[in-house]
Amino acid sequence: MDFDTHMRMGHPIVFALIIFCSIIELSISAWLTSRFSANHNYFSLAERDRTRFLLFTSAWTIVSSSLYMFFFFYLPGSVLGGVASHISFLFLTWAFWTAGATSITTALVGELNRNSQSVFAYPVQLNALQGFAWVIEAVVTFALLAALIRYIPANRCT
Repeated sequence: MDFDTHMRMGHPIVFALIIFCSIIELSISAWLTSRFSANHNYFSLAERDRTRFLLFTSAWTIVSSSLYMFFFFYLPGSVLGGVASHISFLFLTWAFWTAGATSITTALVGELNRNSQSVFAYPVQLNALQGFAWVIEAVVTFALLAALIRYIPANRCT
C-alpha cells in the first residue's frame, strides 16, 4: 500500500476519533457550564471560564472537523479539500486544544485527587474534562503531523 492509500483510509478514522472525543468533551463541559451557571459553585473564575472555553473548542472541533471530512470526500480537488487547507485548520484547532488543555490544567493547579471533594464541586467531571482535553490535543497533534508529512512531498513535486 502506498502513502496515499494510507491517507485515504486514515483520514476518516482520525477525524472520526477527533469528533467522537469532542462530543464527549462537549457533553462534559456543557454539563459543568450549566451547573456552574445554576449553582455558582465553581472554585474560581478561571475554572468557570476555562470550562466555557473548552465548550467552545469542542463545538468548533465538531463542526469544523465534520466540514473537513465532507470536503475530503466530496471536494478533494478543491482548495478546501487540499492539504494546505487541512494544515491551516488543524493548526488553529491544535492551538485551541493546547490552550484549553493547558489552561484547565493550570486552573485546577494539580488539586484533582480523591481528597479534593471539599475544594472542587465536581472533581470527577473536571478530571474527565482535563483528560479528554489532553487526549484530543494529542490526536489533533498526530493529524497535524500527518498532514505536514503529506504536504512536504506533495509540495516538492510541483
